[in-house]
Amino acid sequence: MSFDTTAHNRRMTYFDEHESVWLFGYGSLIWKADFDYLERRPASIRGWVRRFWQGSHDHRGTPEAPGRVVTLVADAGATCHGMAYRIPPRVFEPLDIREKNGYLRVVTDMTFEDGAADGVEQAEGVVYLAGEDNAAYLGPAEEAAIARQIAESHGPSGPNRDYLLNLAAALRELGFEDAHVFALERALLAE
Repeated sequence: MSFDTTAHNRRMTYFDEHESVWLFGYGSLIWKADFDYLERRPASIRGWVRRFWQGSHDHRGTPEAPGRVVTLVADAGATCHGMAYRIPPRVFEPLDIREKNGYLRVVTDMTFEDGAADGVEQAEGVVYLAGEDNAAYLGPAEEAAIARQIAESHGPSGPNRDYLLNLAAALRELGFEDAHVFALERALLAE
């Protein structure tokens, strides 16, 4: 039902010698940055779309009644907008625990949406992805069914509906469109 990826992610040594690393957030990491960061910038990554296809057994649901949270699904022509954080590598320790339910650290290229503040418009960094091969993956479903599951789910981090509504509000505030998120928000509010 759940898949604790903490130990697997701790074996990732790709950025060990760096003073700082860029982290790309596309879900709760956009609006809930409860970790130390050095810099924060709107960013995007290519080839991915955000989908409420990952089960949450530990934050927005329970093992018996999982909530739904976002993961990324490959889509060659797509761009996923979010927030990039420049962090010291030590921050991965608490993040690995936060993202333990099926998410793996993956190296990605990101583009900053706010222009070249320091002459750099792109950077290499890390994103947490939960692929369809993890035990908590729920996969696609009808929008109404996803919205109903979100409306009914609650976990240690609070109601699942708050996750969806906070994500939609954060994307709107940043000026980013996301048809999937906004359609689920409309369906949830119509419940």
